[in-house]
Amino acid sequence: MTGFLVLAFTFLVAGVIAVPIASRLGLGSVLGYLIAGIALGPLLGALGVDIVSIQHFAEFGVVMMLFLVGLELEPKLLWEMRARLLGLGGLQVLGTMAGVTAIAMAFGLPWQTALAVGMVLSLSSTAIVLQTLNEKGLARSDGGRSSFSVLLFQDIAVIPMLALIPLLALPGLLDTVHAAAADTSHGAAEGTAAIHFSLVEGLNGWQTALATLGAIAGVIVIGAFLTRPIFRFIARARMRELFTAAALMIVIGIALLMTLVGLSPALGTFLAGVVLANSEYRHELESDIDPFRGLLLGLFFMTVGAGINFALFAANPAGILGGVVMLIALKASVLMILAFIFRLRGSDKWLFALGLAQSGEFAFVLLTFTVANGVIPGPLAQQLSLIVALSMLLTPALFILLDKVIMPHYLARSTRPDDVIEPEGKIIIAGHGRFGGIINRMLSSAGHTTTVIDYSSEHLDALRAFGFQVHFGDATRPDLLHAAGIAEAKLLVIAIDDKEKITELVRYAVQTYPDLHVLARAIDRNHVYQLWAAGCRDIVRETYDSSVRAGRSALEALGLNKRQATRFASEFEQMDRASMVELAGLYRLDVPAHLNGPYVAKVREIREVWEVQLRGKVEAYAEEDDVDDEVIDTAISG
Repeated sequence: MTGFLVLAFTFLVAGVIAVPIASRLGLGSVLGYLIAGIALGPLLGALGVDIVSIQHFAEFGVVMMLFLVGLELEPKLLWEMRARLLGLGGLQVLGTMAGVTAIAMAFGLPWQTALAVGMVLSLSSTAIVLQTLNEKGLARSDGGRSSFSVLLFQDIAVIPMLALIPLLALPGLLDTVHAAAADTSHGAAEGTAAIHFSLVEGLNGWQTALATLGAIAGVIVIGAFLTRPIFRFIARARMRELFTAAALMIVIGIALLMTLVGLSPALGTFLAGVVLANSEYRHELESDIDPFRGLLLGLFFMTVGAGINFALFAANPAGILGGVVMLIALKASVLMILAFIFRLRGSDKWLFALGLAQSGEFAFVLLTFTVANGVIPGPLAQQLSLIVALSMLLTPALFILLDKVIMPHYLARSTRPDDVIEPEGKIIIAGHGRFGGIINRMLSSAGHTTTVIDYSSEHLDALRAFGFQVHFGDATRPDLLHAAGIAEAKLLVIAIDDKEKITELVRYAVQTYPDLHVLARAIDRNHVYQLWAAGCRDIVRETYDSSVRAGRSALEALGLNKRQATRFASEFEQMDRASMVELAGLYRLDVPAHLNGPYVAKVREIREVWEVQLRGKVEAYAEEDDVDDEVIDTAISG
C-alpha cells in the first residue's frame, strides 16, 4: 500500500509541476507530461516500477477520450463524414503502409516483417493529436476535422490489423516465441495464475464473426435502450457519485465486452458514444467521465516519456534518430499529398500533415502482438518502440513549429482580399452557418453592413460564390476580434456551434467591452443559464422559435384555428421567457439540473401554474364569438 501511494504521489507531483510550466512557455500540456515522464524515468527504474503495466492501465484514458468524442457526434454527422473517413483515412493508412514496407524491405527485412512494421507505423497518436487540437482551438478547422477523420479510421483499422498479423508469422521466429512462452508458463504455474478469458477462443471463423456482430449489436442496444432506465433508477437516490459510478460502469463494461471478442475497446466505446449522442444524459456522462479521461491521459503521456530507453538510444543514436526523421518525413509527405487531393488549403494542410506525422499509442499494442506471434523479432521491436516514443515526444514541437513559423508565414503572405478584415460597419457576426447566415441575411436586407468571421475555408468559398462578404478566421481569438473592430462595434452576434467556445467568447466580450451589445446563440436550455451567468442578457435558443411554430401547427391540427393557435403560442412564449429569468437565478453550474433541489422545485411549481393558466386560455377560446377568421388569418399568416 505504501509503495502504491508513493508512486501515485510521485506522478501527481511531476504532472502538477511540469504541465503549468510547459503551458506557460507555450509548449502545451502534452509536452509537459512527456517531460515529466522523462524526468521520472531514472527514479522509476531505480524503484523497479513496471512502466509497461502502468502504461497499459493508462491507455484506458484513450478509451474514455474516444467515448467522449463519440458523444459529440450524431450518427447523421458521422454518415456525412464518410467520404473523408474512408478517403483520407483509408488512403493515409495504405499509403504509409506501402512506403514503410518498401523501405523496410530495402533494408533486408522479410516482406512479412516489413508489412507488419508498415502497419505499426501507419498509425498516429489519437491521444496527443486530439488533446492538442482541443487545447489550441483547432478541432473545428478544416485541418482539424480532416485529422479527426484519419484518426477515427486508424482506430477502426486496428481490428483488421490484429486479424492479419498472425497470418504473417515467420516459422522459425514463431518456434522461438513458443519455446519462450512455454518456459514462462512453466514458471507461472509455480506462482499465481493469470486471469485470461475470451468469448471467441476456440471458435471457427463464422462463429467468431457472429460473436463480434453480437457484441456490436449489444453496445448499440445498451446505448439506445438501457442507459435511460439505468440513469432514471439512479436519479432517485439523488447522489451524484452514483452517476459517476454508473458512467464508469458503462464505459468499462463496453470496453470489457469488446476485449472479450477481440475488438478494440476504444472502437466499442466510440460507438457507444455515438449512440448516446442524442441522449438527454449526454452532458451528465461527459462531465462525469472527463476528469478521469484527463488524469489517465496525463499518466499515459508520462509513462511514454518514462519508457524511453535511453540506453538503447545511446547504443545507436544515429540509427534511431534517422528512423524518427524518416518516419515523420514519410508520413508528412503522404499526408501532404492527400491534403492536395482533398483540397486542404493554407495552414490547414500543414496542420493536417504535421499533426499526424508521428506514430501512436496503438503501435505499442501492435508491437507486443507482433512479437508474440513471431512476426517481428524482439530486438527490432524494442528499436521500433523507441522510434514510436520519440516521434510522439516530438509532436508538440511540430505543433510549435506550426504555430510560430508556418501559420504566421501564411498570414503574412496572404493576398486574398476577402480574408483581410476591414470593418466597415458596427456589427460583427461570429459564425456563418445555418444560424448566423439567416441573421446576416436579415441585417444585410435591412441595410446594415456586417463583418462576418467563420473558420471553415471550404464553407466561406461556397458563400463567396453566392456573393456574401465573409472572412476566414477564429472569432474566439481576441486579436482577430480587435482587427474586426470590436472596440468600436455596437453589436456582436455569436453564432458559432461550439457550446464551450460560445460561453468563453461571451465572457470575454462582456468583461472586456461592457458597452457592447452581445447577442448569443444558445445550444440548449442549460446553455442559456450558462450564458446568463457569463453576463449575456440577449440569448436565443437555436431551436426554440421553430419548436414554438411546430407546437402552433400541432394545435391547429388538433382543432384550434390559426388565430387561436397563434395567440396561445404567443402567451406560452411570454410565460416561458419570464420563467427563464427566474430560473436562471436558481441554476447552478456545478450541479446537474435534475439534482438541484430548489431548481427542480421551481420548475415543478411553474409547470403547475402554466397548466392551469394556459388550459384556461384554450377553454376561453372555445367560448369566444367567432370573428372573421379568414381576414385575421390573412393578416397574421407567416
